Amino acid sequence: MAGLVSKNFDKPDETRPFEDGMGRLDLFNTEGGAVGRAVFEPGWRWSQHIKPLAGTDSCQSAHTGYVVSGRMVIAMDDGEQGEIGPGDFIRIAPGHDAWVVGDEPCIALDWTGYTDYAKPASG
Repeated sequence: MAGLVSKNFDKPDETRPFEDGMGRLDLFNTEGGAVGRAVFEPGWRWSQHIKPLAGTDSCQSAHTGYVVSGRMVIAMDDGEQGEIGPGDFIRIAPGHDAWVVGDEPCIALDWTGYTDYAKPASG
């Protein structure tokens, strides 16, 4: 195990584009798991731009992260809903939709839910 690891999101290990050019996921693969920075463009919605890749009715990833900029609404399958924005810590259980609000991209860091996020479903 390395004593110090430093990486920059300008040079990720992997980049996964979202449908219709509505954003991307920049990913680092670390010993502790995947760490990602997602850029969700205005107009992005999980059910439109990730669902075709995931092949599930709602997002089944559990997210633990931090919102750097922009705003997003999270709607849980059970009807619970909330808005997140800059400086917010987030923990989101599987079973949700989400969409960007406003005209600024929403940028979020996540260290638990991006291993398979926006990866085409195996067929």
